[in-house]
Amino acid sequence: MKEIKWIFLLFAIAAAFCIMGIGIAIAERSIVGAIVSIVLLMFVMGFGFKMKRKMMEND
Repeated sequence: MKEIKWIFLLFAIAAAFCIMGIGIAIAERSIVGAIVSIVLLMFVMGFGFKMKRKMMEND
């Protein structure tokens, strides 16, 4: 069984919370909340993919 890479699990959980934030903001009809959640999602996903690429290059 492979070892869990905890940092990627944390990125996945953070991205899931951002997606939930988008849904909550839409339900509350908050455009600002939706935009903030989308920006945070893009940041978390981008940083996660960047870190994954860097780890693959080092291995």
